[in-house]
Amino acid sequence: MTLMSHNGPPAILDGDLEVGPDDWQGRAFYFLMNALVIPRPIGWISTLSARGVKNLAPYSHFNLMGSNPFYCAFASTGVKDSLRNLREVPQFVANIVSLELLERMNFTACDFPPEEEEFGWAGLTPVPAATVRPFRVGEAKAHLECEVAHIHSDGNANIVLARILHAHVDPSVWRNGRVDPKLLDPACRLAGSGYAALGELVNVQRPEWTNVKGTQGQEAMPREERR
Repeated sequence: MTLMSHNGPPAILDGDLEVGPDDWQGRAFYFLMNALVIPRPIGWISTLSARGVKNLAPYSHFNLMGSNPFYCAFASTGVKDSLRNLREVPQFVANIVSLELLERMNFTACDFPPEEEEFGWAGLTPVPAATVRPFRVGEAKAHLECEVAHIHSDGNANIVLARILHAHVDPSVWRNGRVDPKLLDPACRLAGSGYAALGELVNVQRPEWTNVKGTQGQEAMPREERR
């Protein structure tokens, strides 16, 4: 049983908030989740219909899942063109959104009819992928080419789990043997219509038991290094 502290989103929080998914009406809990789980990466998902129509849509419920083998996942709220296409052609490209592409990415979130291609409307270049049928966004600096492994539908949530087959990275975001996050400059999704840049970057080394064993308290805790 959920302990509910408020019947709806309060204008002022006068105490701890306790709420479950079914406690508030409408999309209030959805907005709460999107405000708490931030920042989120954006999967700019390009798919292809069985008739060959190119589709491009952004999903902020997106992330890397596992590393042996590598998977990624994104969730569609409701059945949209991306999901319909994946049931016909079970492959997609997750294009990484740099901030310079923010407005064009946002434009592709419009509810275009299925026969309309977002690439053209947003002035984007469809580029053939290396291993899958859907196209890359030519202006994006990195791409993950994926093959659908499973689509899990529960109510209005449709979670697409896909195996990563191939990655492409533009030389402009590569420095010292790896992707430089400042050069990639990914758009970070917040709640509502909000987005953010990476901001200040911080490094914290992962602790190892060999260094922690024999110490007391937190004296062996690695400290952050700002850059």
